[in-house]
Amino acid sequence: MPRTPTVRRGGPSTFTLVAVVVLVLFAGAVGFGVYRAQAGAGGDLPAGATAAGVAVGDPNAPATIDLYLDFQCPACRQYEQQVGSTIDQLVTSGQARVVYHPVAYLNRFSSTQYSSRSSAAAGCAADAGVLPRFAQLLYANQPAEGAAGLPDDQLVALGRQAGAGDEFAGCVQEGTYAGWTRSVTDAASQAGVTATPTVLVNGREVDHTADALRAAVAGG
Repeated sequence: MPRTPTVRRGGPSTFTLVAVVVLVLFAGAVGFGVYRAQAGAGGDLPAGATAAGVAVGDPNAPATIDLYLDFQCPACRQYEQQVGSTIDQLVTSGQARVVYHPVAYLNRFSSTQYSSRSSAAAGCAADAGVLPRFAQLLYANQPAEGAAGLPDDQLVALGRQAGAGDEFAGCVQEGTYAGWTRSVTDAASQAGVTATPTVLVNGREVDHTADALRAAVAGG
């Protein structure tokens, strides 16, 4: 009597495994593409910037001032008025460089997400080489909390007043650095920064006075 052939039930075929791998890779690529689209601006960074902030001054300066700020923050405006000229002097003299971290913590106090828009505009100002002056003008024209915030055309006008060229307008209006603003804000949160202004010198937090800043820079 002939024997019935035995059917062996093994694992999936090579073809099936290859198909699964291809599907996984395709899904990963799609997911990454969606993430990049949601991040905005294709991951663009302003001139001299990282995902956490933008540096101004001599990269070999002995001291680094990390300045976490929100352009809608009244306390940040007060700090700029009281200490801004000292920061400028320290940078100009080569004693320090400053890393601006324009976070968007206060969007809830504006109906137009002004914290985010002004931060992204600061990235455009960094491209134009006028960030410190632009920041001063933003504070000088700071809108009240709860107000809509400055419209984009006024941000453009302030940029031109600071010395930015023609490309600045398109950068602001297109929201070129909206994704960078989100990354700066996320990086600050991950670093434990919960309030603005927060000022660090070589990684150590300092009081919000010009004397404290000078002492910290001089002490290394």
